[in-house]
Amino acid sequence: MIHPEDCTRFLGEKEILQDSLSSQKFVAANYNTFAGECVSEPLRNAMLNILDEEHCIQAQLFSVMHNNGWYPVEPAQQQKIAEARMKYSQQP
Repeated sequence: MIHPEDCTRFLGEKEILQDSLSSQKFVAANYNTFAGECVSEPLRNAMLNILDEEHCIQAQLFSVMHNNGWYPVEPAQQQKIAEARMKYSQQP
């Protein structure tokens, strides 16, 4: 059995964060599905609160990766932004 403290011998910080972010996306998707299909209003609200916390964790992981250059995001082209605005501003 591999102990958590031994993981850094096999994986670097980047790989650990990539795995954590991937796992966080999976967890958030499952909470989202459960909350959307929950019949009990109090339970739905509890799931939505947990989902919000999971999104915060995901955002923190993303920020660390992005700030280290491990999750680069290309800015959108101005023409694509203008096209999207035009497309969605014309819908009723």
